[in-house]
Amino acid sequence: MNETGLTNGGFLYGTLEVFAIALLLLLAGLLVAVIVTYIYDITQTKTAIRRNYPVIGHFRYFFEHLGEFFRQYFFAMDREELPFNRAQRAWVYRACKDLPNTVAFGSTRDIRRPGSILFVNCPFPTLGEDAVPSGAITIGEGCSHPYTTDSLFNISGMSYGALSKPAVLALSMGAKRAGSWVNTGEGGVSPYHIEGGADIVFQIGTAKNGVRDLAGNLSDDKLREVARNPQIKMFEIKLSQGAKPGKGGILPAEKVTREIAEIRGIALGEDAISPNRHVDICSNNDLMDMIKRVRDVTGKPVGFKTVIGGPHWLDGLFKDIKARGVEYAPDFITLDGSDGGTGAAPMPLIDAVGLSLRESLYILVDKLNAHGLRKRIKVIASGKLITPADIAWALCVGADFVTSARGFMFALGCIQALQCNKNTCPTGITTHDPKLQQGLVPAVKAERIANYVGHLVHEVGVIAHSCGVKSPRELRRCHARIVTADGPSVALDERFPPVKESEA
Repeated sequence: MNETGLTNGGFLYGTLEVFAIALLLLLAGLLVAVIVTYIYDITQTKTAIRRNYPVIGHFRYFFEHLGEFFRQYFFAMDREELPFNRAQRAWVYRACKDLPNTVAFGSTRDIRRPGSILFVNCPFPTLGEDAVPSGAITIGEGCSHPYTTDSLFNISGMSYGALSKPAVLALSMGAKRAGSWVNTGEGGVSPYHIEGGADIVFQIGTAKNGVRDLAGNLSDDKLREVARNPQIKMFEIKLSQGAKPGKGGILPAEKVTREIAEIRGIALGEDAISPNRHVDICSNNDLMDMIKRVRDVTGKPVGFKTVIGGPHWLDGLFKDIKARGVEYAPDFITLDGSDGGTGAAPMPLIDAVGLSLRESLYILVDKLNAHGLRKRIKVIASGKLITPADIAWALCVGADFVTSARGFMFALGCIQALQCNKNTCPTGITTHDPKLQQGLVPAVKAERIANYVGHLVHEVGVIAHSCGVKSPRELRRCHARIVTADGPSVALDERFPPVKESEA
């Protein structure tokens, strides 16, 4: 081989050697980057996905960011996904992280869709210095221990069992900071509800978990014991909930831990299926007796939660209350809609039973007015209300308070993975797997809960001021319009004329 060949061969060998070294250095650099990222992800406390799924969890946020730039090439799904679309979830995520919630270019919401709500702006909006906070409302004025609160937005019933320990603790801690209440759900009050320090609404489900005797009957002694805790402000008898009217709670066996079994008074490791109604409430009179009994025993406000299928039952109930006396009336009614959520329910009930809150809230408020009970009975609206416009609509219709479950789940970090009925929630919210729970750090998520409430209440105020009123609770049906199937919108007070409260 000539000298030129040797030279070329040596050059080629040298080039390959340099390339191999560079490749090894690149791979080593990537390995170091992966190791550093892994260590950072498992030690950070802000994001459950990255804490539970280090390194690969970053791809979720990367692809989500890329979607903003690819929307012109692919179908934009900001407003189409169910049960909650990307735009709704994005608003909650930004609010709970205390990030600016302004958007650019224009709304992606189709305001021409029938049923869309539009608020009536005033030519002379309320100035910031003239605005006033939402006033306090007293529930159960005739009780020994009435509950007075100015809280507008609160945490709906989610039980310990359906939710994990860190999730319950974060909700209670966050509600305490925000001045909101937290509903226990039908699983009874846990140490983590108490530890967080929030005001608590104790829900009495059909299985009467936490206030039952050994035979499963409601126990006055257990009621008194629970009511002694000053954090317990009210009692809510659950007749039905939005996602499964006519069906009791369902907690799969894999989520029934020893602690949960002890709190509820149920068997360990078996499916916890609550009766589809209270076996001791068979009529309006039974319901009224139960309300008065719990109020007399506890001295605290008592109401019930329900989904309605039409106006006729309400007419009958309110007539019976007037006949027997207002001491048999509930102090509040929590109205859930058929579009409510749950950890587990049969699809036919989720899809096809009960009225939506968008229809039933008008019915309840108007029936209370027609029977002269509106001042006596407070109204709590619940069911797929998670954004400022949702809450402002409910206030316009006549609700005193709004509660949400899934909005607060998003604030905890829920990514709508639809794993709530299993023990595999990737964000640690609805699982009792310790490895998955470690991703949810209560102190961090509690701050996000408080941020969510703060931003939401502020932006409800922005809507109210645009309508020319000083406080969100001054909103009325005249301040909103609804888009009709014919195209134009009509005022809510024309489409759903409010009924004046009867003096009868």
